[in-house]
Amino acid sequence: MSSVQVGEGSATGPPPLAIGELRLEVVVLAVSDVDRAKRFYEGLGWRLDADVSNGDFRLVQLTPPGSACSIQFGSTITTAQPGSAQSLYLAVADLDAAREELVARGAQVSEIFHEGSPGARFHEQGRVAGAGPDGGNYSSFATFSDPDGNGWLLQQIHERLPGR
Repeated sequence: MSSVQVGEGSATGPPPLAIGELRLEVVVLAVSDVDRAKRFYEGLGWRLDADVSNGDFRLVQLTPPGSACSIQFGSTITTAQPGSAQSLYLAVADLDAAREELVARGAQVSEIFHEGSPGARFHEQGRVAGAGPDGGNYSSFATFSDPDGNGWLLQQIHERLPGR
């Protein structure tokens, strides 16, 4: 028996792809408990796009607010170990506000930090408390994980670099 649940929200995004363009559409996460992961991400306010099952197969897709890229997880869709996805970037215009909202929705979010040494955003060693000294554009971060340990990296971007 198969079932399909499709979210009610409408997906809007950039125009159709032009020849030669490559647009990241979906990131697959490995989770140990599909229903728990679905509750977690829905609890963060992410839009449910689909919940499809057929026998042993199940695929859940959710999209963060404002994102053109979604996540998928489920059963029998990846051989990766649960929690193996790390440093998945979520760009936010206001890191303080984004952190506050995620905490209010139940996520355990780190304090805001900037890098004291190159690459410290990926490792706790070398992180310095507080926003980056340049006002935090591209240099201020916070982290959180889902129940399986898949790791997310919030990055404040309030003014994009040229060409981005």
